[in-house]
This record gives sequence, structure tokens and C-alpha cells, in this order.
Amino acid sequence: MNKIDVTQMKSGEKAKIIQIHGGKGLVTKLEALGIRHGVEITKISGQIMHGPIVLKVGNTQVAIGFGMARKVIVNVDKKFKKILLIGNPNVGKSVIFSRLTGVGVIASNYPGTTIDFCKGCVGYGANKIEVIDVPGTYSLEPTSPAEEVAVKMLNKTITEKDGIVINVIDATNLERNLNLTLQLLKKDIPMIIALNLWDEAKHIGISIDIKKLQEILGVEIIPTVAITGEGVKELVSQLDKAKIGILQYLDNERWHEIGNIIAKVQVIKHKHHTFVERLSDLTINPWTGMPIAIFILLILFQIIRFIGEGLINYIFEPIFQNLWAPAMMVLSRVLGGHGIIHNILIGELIQGKIDFGQSFGLLTTGLYVEFAQVLPYVTAFYIVLSFLEDSGYLPRLAVLLDKIMHLVGLHGMAIIPMLLGLGCNVPGVFATRILETKRERFIAATLMTICVPCMAMLAMIFGLVGKYGASGLVPVFASLFIVWFLGGILMNLFLKGESPEIFTEIPSYRLPYVVGFVKKVWMRIVWFLKEAVPFILLGVFIANLLYSLGIIDFAGKIVGPVMNKLLGLPIEAVGALLIGFLRKDLAVGMLVPLGLSLKQLIIASTVLAMYFPCVATFAVLLKELGIIDMIKATLIMIGTAFFVGILLNLIL
Repeated sequence: MNKIDVTQMKSGEKAKIIQIHGGKGLVTKLEALGIRHGVEITKISGQIMHGPIVLKVGNTQVAIGFGMARKVIVNVDKKFKKILLIGNPNVGKSVIFSRLTGVGVIASNYPGTTIDFCKGCVGYGANKIEVIDVPGTYSLEPTSPAEEVAVKMLNKTITEKDGIVINVIDATNLERNLNLTLQLLKKDIPMIIALNLWDEAKHIGISIDIKKLQEILGVEIIPTVAITGEGVKELVSQLDKAKIGILQYLDNERWHEIGNIIAKVQVIKHKHHTFVERLSDLTINPWTGMPIAIFILLILFQIIRFIGEGLINYIFEPIFQNLWAPAMMVLSRVLGGHGIIHNILIGELIQGKIDFGQSFGLLTTGLYVEFAQVLPYVTAFYIVLSFLEDSGYLPRLAVLLDKIMHLVGLHGMAIIPMLLGLGCNVPGVFATRILETKRERFIAATLMTICVPCMAMLAMIFGLVGKYGASGLVPVFASLFIVWFLGGILMNLFLKGESPEIFTEIPSYRLPYVVGFVKKVWMRIVWFLKEAVPFILLGVFIANLLYSLGIIDFAGKIVGPVMNKLLGLPIEAVGALLIGFLRKDLAVGMLVPLGLSLKQLIIASTVLAMYFPCVATFAVLLKELGIIDMIKATLIMIGTAFFVGILLNLIL
């Protein structure tokens, strides 16, 4: 609702009279025409040169002078075009967004997840209203990139006067959440409050007088339980009642005012520690938390392996061997069994048959690598990661690892981009935005792209050296961990600046919202396929083209002898290093038909994991770090990869 005078109304606009300025004589005169407090009027025609204004009052048209019209104050019921969901991180904002819109959004249970905002719509047809899930913020005085985005979006909506705010509040942390609410009340924008986690507040003995809180703040308050959907329908039905709050206070008295409000509306009853709270205490205490963390990570690793291998053995491998291979053999015969088109689409026939590991065609190895070898492990990883996010365990892991992370110039929250990087380095690099300084973001992004192989790369490494057991896997992953640790220490020593202290909320343990959980996993898988499949197919196409044109053989003759002497790798491995720029997992797959020894496989896998990001990650690094820092990071990667490769060649 917007308070304006009649002269500011547009032709055809309706409004309700809320006040008439002036003496009794003016009020009486206007009342005679039916213009009085509470009456709805419609502006028929605008004024020309401050001339009379024609209004429709009831079924009658009346004309009043410009001066009189300026004294009639009205509320214009403007239809808003957008809804901003604003609140602290981890209050269930993204789950409410998903409930309102029904569209996909990654709703995670740790601060800083939604750095980019998400959009959707509520309603249908002409009644559609845009809903925006604004990045979580604790204050309208931004201290991080995410909070800057939130404040900019709010200010833009206030300027354009085309939206309302749904302020999502955590009922279990009312005092802290009211800090943002009181700041929003001072902004010139209609709002409504969703008091979320209402059920959890009652379970832990918190009682809130909603009616009293509404009277104090002057805006509608709807209790909600986003995970079950309780209160969301009522929230939608009350959107038209969004209005500008009435609470007035001095900025330097804000916390004092919050204290007064809490004393009036909230009562906390005594209760005993629940099992979940005891579990929370155990997993955050260093003495018990670290052993539990190691146990959890080992179990999760086994779960990823179990799901991944199950999908491969019982679904994808049978599909490719029993259905896809015969279809490709038919296509091979149609193409004549040889030639450049056959080599690009089908690849080389091994003993007259298609070998998905060695044929290396677009429609054979290209699809097999991504769908039958990589996708199963990526799916398993995203299931596990999404559960860790939504359950509330990740912030606890960040706190436990904070001391270790400070040794490499980061704080505990940097574990989040590292874990995301295990799925795919691209969202991992994006997630470095939750780190406060440019120095931290550079260190985290560089360490991740060198030492944190994506799940696609991990799947290929396991396929390549996993058959040798610990003797194959340990040297590769030990090298990556040692380089991560020593490289971080060196960058921490030589890069100017300090590592900020950790600053994060530790949420209560919660069961994930099942629909949101499934949606999140599905979105991540789809996103991965969109990112990975085009590059894997492009990589296979370019590799075949380069082989057909003899370019890889030529490059092998020039670079091969040097690489053979320093790294102990055959000339044929040059092609894998060249293609690694497009997709590292594809490059590792190119090593399969070369018949390398265990030593050569370890060196090649380690160098490929470290030496250069795939082209998608490279593009994101350029965007996030800028060209200068991206070049620095690239030089560090290449130098480190070849130094470690040479060292492994000497040691093994």
C-alpha cells in the first residue's frame, strides 16, 4: 500500500481515502460530494496545468480543484510484481521458496549456500508474481559478497516500488533474527513475516505470542513449518496484507528495542537435553568430534562406492553391453567399418568388436565414459553431499577442521568449496565466494584445482589404478594430499594478508526435506550432465581429429622424448595431456589402451589430476579470480604438476 495524494494518482487508478488535511470547512465541503475517510475513489482524468481533477465516487463523477486534491491523502492498492524472500542464512528460506514456486532450487543447511539468487513464480497466467530467493544475510549493512547482493536487490525493489518482502524468521532464534527484521521495517517497502521452524520452537520449549508481536511490529506474521508445508497456504493468502511496519526506534537503540520485544512476546520453558542436542555436542567437541568425523567420512566413502558400483554393474554396464553395443555395430557396418567418419563416431574396432574403453568414438567411448563410468559415482556423491548439507553436519565439520585449515591460509568454512569440488570443480570455485578475502579465495581455488579431483576424475583414477589396490591408489592420493598441505602452507607464508577467523552459524540437526532433497540431487546431476557431456564429446571429437591429421604424433615426436626422460611416460601419452585441457577424466581414459606399467599409471594420473583445470573450470577461474590471478594459479598448477611428476619418477 502506498500513501499519496490524489494529484499523484494515475488515470483509472483506484484508491481508498485515509486522511483529509485542512479545516472543518474543507472537510464538510468534500463530504457533501461523498469524499470522506474510508471511501474508495477512482481517478477519471488527470489535471492539465494544475486544473481540476475528475473523480468517480460511488456511481457519481465529481470535479475538485488541484489545491483541494493535494489535501486528500489516499492508499493506492498497487499490485506488486515480485516477492523478495529475505532472511538470515539457514532459516528455511529456500525451502519456502520451493514450496511457493514448485521450481528447483538448491536449498542447503549451511550459511552462504545461495550466493547467486534463485527465481520462480507463484500464481498462474496474468496473476503470476515473480518470487526471488535472496541470498541469506544477517544485516542490511553488508560484510560479505552474498550480503551485498541481498542489499542491492532490496534497494532496487524499493526504488522501483514493484515488490514486497517476505521476511523469513527462525522461531528458535527470534532475538537474533529480529535484528534484520527491525532494519527491514525502516525501509519503505511492504512486508509480511513468515515465522518458520514453528514446530521446532514448540518442541524445545519456546512460546511466542504472535498476536502481541504483530501489534508491536505492525505487520502480518504467519507461523510456518516449511519442511511439512504447514502455514505456507495461509502465507500466500495473506500476501495482499503486506504493509510497511509501524515500529519506530533509534538505530543505536536497536538491540535495546529487540530486548524489550523479546521480554514482551517470548517465554522459554525449562527442558532437558534431547538426544539430538547431545549428539550435536559430541560432534562439535574436538575430542569426540574428530573420531566421529573420520568414522562418518569412511562410512560415506563406502556408501559412495556401494551406490556407484551398484549403478555400474546392474544398470549402466548391462545397458551399454547388451543394448548400445549391438546398435553401434549396426551403425559401424553402415559406415563401412572404417574411414574418418567411422573413426569419429564409432572409433577403432578391437578384434572386430566395440571396446568401450579403447574404441574412442563419439558414440561409443564418449558416451560410455560419462554415463557408465562417471555418472554413477557423481550421483552417489551428490546424494551423500546433499544429505550432509541438509542434516546440518557440514558447519560442524568446518569448526572441527578450522585449526588445520588455518595452516594453509584458510578458515574452516573453506572445507565447503573443497567438498563441492569433489563433485565438480566448477561449483567448488563458485563456492569460494563464501570466503571473506581475495587472498583466501585465491588460495582455496588454486588448491582445489590442483589437489581436489572432481568425481569424474576420481572415477577414472579408480578405474585406472584401483585394480592394483592400495599400491596404486595410495601414491596418487598421498601425493595430492601432501601437495595440498605443503602448497597451502607455502602460499600462506608468501601471500600477503591474514586469514580471518571463522564466523558461521551451527544449525540444529534436522532431517532433510525429502522433496527438496531429491530435487537438489536431480538438479545437480542435470547440471553436471549439461556441463560434462558437451566437453567430453568435444574432447573425443578433437582427439580423433588430431590423431587423424597426425598432429598428436607430430607433437609426440617433439615433446615425447623430454616427457619420457623427465616423467617416464611414453610418447603416446602426449595426446592425453593435450586433451586434459578439455576434460581430465577423458584424458585419463585415453591412457587405458596404452598398456602402461603401474609406475607410469601413477605418474600419469597424478600429473593429469594436478596440471591444468578442464576448460569449464578454467573459464570460471577467469571469472572469479580475474586474469592476473588466474595466470598465477595456472603457472602454480603446471609447475607443481611437473615437479611432482619428476619426483615420483625418481622415487617409484
